Amino acid sequence: MTGPHPFATPDPRSAAGSRIADFARRAGLDGTDYAALHHWSVTELEAFWGAVWEYFDIDADTPYERVLAEERMPGARWFPGATLNYAHHALRGLAADRPAILALDETGAGHEVTGRELRARVASVAATLRELGVGEGDRVVGYLPHTPHAIVAFLAAASLGAVWSVCGQDYAPRAAADRFAQLEPTVLVAADGYLFNGTAHDRRAAAVELAHALPTLKATLLVSRLDLPWPSEGHPCLAVPWEDAASRAEEPVFTPVPFDHPLWIVFSSGTTGLPKGIVHGHGGVLLEHLKTLGLHCDLGPGDRLLWYTTTHWMMWNLVASTLLTGATACAYDGSPAPLARPDVLWELAARHRVTVFGTSPQYLLGMAKFGIDPSVHDLSAVRVVGCTGSALPASAYPWVRDHVGAHVLLASISGGTDVVSGFAGSAPTTPVWAGELSAPHLGVALAAHDEDGAPLVDRVGELVVTRPMPSMPLYFWNDPDGSRYREAYFADRPGVWRHGDWITVTPHGSVIVHGRSDSTLNRNGVRLGSADIHEVVERLPEIAEALVIGAEEPDGGYWMPLFVVPAEGTELDDTLRERIREAIRTGVSPRHVPDEILAVPGIPHTRTGKKLEVPVKRLLQGAPAEQVVSPAAVDDPGLIEHYARLGAERRARGAAGG
Repeated sequence: MTGPHPFATPDPRSAAGSRIADFARRAGLDGTDYAALHHWSVTELEAFWGAVWEYFDIDADTPYERVLAEERMPGARWFPGATLNYAHHALRGLAADRPAILALDETGAGHEVTGRELRARVASVAATLRELGVGEGDRVVGYLPHTPHAIVAFLAAASLGAVWSVCGQDYAPRAAADRFAQLEPTVLVAADGYLFNGTAHDRRAAAVELAHALPTLKATLLVSRLDLPWPSEGHPCLAVPWEDAASRAEEPVFTPVPFDHPLWIVFSSGTTGLPKGIVHGHGGVLLEHLKTLGLHCDLGPGDRLLWYTTTHWMMWNLVASTLLTGATACAYDGSPAPLARPDVLWELAARHRVTVFGTSPQYLLGMAKFGIDPSVHDLSAVRVVGCTGSALPASAYPWVRDHVGAHVLLASISGGTDVVSGFAGSAPTTPVWAGELSAPHLGVALAAHDEDGAPLVDRVGELVVTRPMPSMPLYFWNDPDGSRYREAYFADRPGVWRHGDWITVTPHGSVIVHGRSDSTLNRNGVRLGSADIHEVVERLPEIAEALVIGAEEPDGGYWMPLFVVPAEGTELDDTLRERIREAIRTGVSPRHVPDEILAVPGIPHTRTGKKLEVPVKRLLQGAPAEQVVSPAAVDDPGLIEHYARLGAERRARGAAGG
């Protein structure tokens, strides 16, 4: 490999024994040469995806006619003729008496759901849904925390050929209805509440309110997560206790559906208008998740995956797909770092011998900042620490090595709800460079393009995918002519997927993610990545979080403020401002030093934790809040008014000549 010295290199023996190496050898390639394997995977799409099908022994009821009948974006036709069922594959490889799901929560409690128990519960709930009139193409929706109930309900719906969608119960009923009412669901599955940061949140009234907002419902399945009694009256449709739905003696029955039959609908974290429903298919998800989990994460029978997520983030979908590999999925309900025991996830990982531990950059940086040391627990079983949601800064890599273990593969991953998977990350056979993603994922024809569509190396460009992936959306819900879908990804470059991130593809093949291209800083013609500034500022112990914005002004000027949330007990004064400027000047570049540094009460995020850079920019520029962001899409809607007021005050000063 050329370029800078890697932070870590794979152990040769472990790499050679990995599933991805075995897969490569079966394809006639060097098992430890990831670059050659990736090149083959994107230049010979049919051969690669056909090999994935064979390697994971896909059990189709009818065979496919060809791997890729039409290569186009959007509209690629994968595996025409094949009929199969995702739920069948999720349940077929589970050992009867070993845990298929570990149900965990922030108290440290946990219980197992064995393979036999999971099959029985899925079969029972599927039979209940069938009696309630659910069939192929009907929608079943969940208002649920991350407990086994959500996975059971999803698999039951999928087994019937019905379409699943879910969101967490921190969503207000109206926000959940904004998603689910579009789908005209037949059945709602709702819990009585969830646990978070030491508090049990009663959501019975919210669940009933949501059911009233869904006039197409025939029934609601009532889950008792907190053991609270459900009201006997007030339900707008038939109310069925979960215990009754899940305790029938039934055998699993799986409806064969076409490869591109809808499996689930995930909603974008779009900030204006109704959320966009992204539809993925049985076959595309099946192959993509087997590739990601089975090859990149090296998951198989005996492994255990614990990835912190909520049910409305795409990582929940990936956690559910752990079952496809025969590994155990950990369903964790609670805060990732509750005040009473902030290291509970590491404690659980140690106790249950977790092999793949997944989290976010904010979590790892928070652990380091507040002096929490995971190594007090026995983490010798942890083989991979996956990290996604935003770019993982280079500063986190030594901390993970020193406080989790030098044996761990730190896999920073970048992907999206759009493909419900990753574009780039790591594998057991790739070196790791601090602050970089090791390589594009297999089957992902990723590149950085300039404004003219030419590929770039060692220069910042737009993240594009130039050849189709099986898990690209089938379509958007309620988008009959496909115009919203095309506008989302293909408007600028027809036939090329533009994802909306700035990246650099390095000479040694890794990928650096600089942040969203639609929120790029562009000062005096020099493009700057916001993530670079956030990383150095948030490393300071006095700063809890930061957000930098570049706003074009009507007079042709350019205002680049940095908003910071001071750590508890810290005041933003001139001394701290100068420390921040110096950190940016030396840690990034003098061009990155902001025009102003302002203290704010908080940074607004989407429900999945992404900073709302573009909406804040538009608020500062004077766009009406109701046109910029839906309160239901924001973790703290009250912050929107704060930034709108900041923008109004600045414009007033400008009008007054101040």
